[in-house]
Amino acid sequence: MARAATWCTDALHAEGGDWNAPIPGLEWTVRQAVAHAAEACLWYAIDLSAGATELTTVEQRVKPDGEPAALVSTLTTCASMVVSVLRSVPPTQRGYHPFGVADPSGFAAMACDELLIHTDDALRGLGHVVAPPEDLCALTVRRLFPWVPDVGDPWVELRWANGRIDLPDRPSSNMWQWHCAPLAEWDGINPNASSV
Repeated sequence: MARAATWCTDALHAEGGDWNAPIPGLEWTVRQAVAHAAEACLWYAIDLSAGATELTTVEQRVKPDGEPAALVSTLTTCASMVVSVLRSVPPTQRGYHPFGVADPSGFAAMACDELLIHTDDALRGLGHVVAPPEDLCALTVRRLFPWVPDVGDPWVELRWANGRIDLPDRPSSNMWQWHCAPLAEWDGINPNASSV
């Protein structure tokens, strides 16, 4: 998780460009994608800390209108909060998520997914294509999307699982979900089968 955050913040710091630019294929701008990734990390830190019952009394929001450097700093801060929580809770800790009551490995993988996918979104909006480390992509896709076919490129698999690209024999889908509860609780069924 910490490596994913470092890769994302380094990649975003390295790229200039128009952060108000729309991202191809999405309804977000670059700054909205980065703010969303930071916000998701903040949610995950709170949700894992709060336990298995949804905490409905807190509103978490990252304002997307800040300067790019401030948004990257916010992303770094929110990601470090997830890392701190992950290091402090027992491995049996569970936290609420709409797709399932996740364990620490689920929250780590969800945070990695948010960071990797939305950093890629932002970079594409800035006109850059940079693939994340293959091992981070492989760990994330296997933990959250155990039904995704192995096509020999974990980054392609992760992008497909998140509805970003098509595979040769499988179109992408706007309707998707992941398996964030412990893998031992996965029933072997692809929850997205009807939409793929």
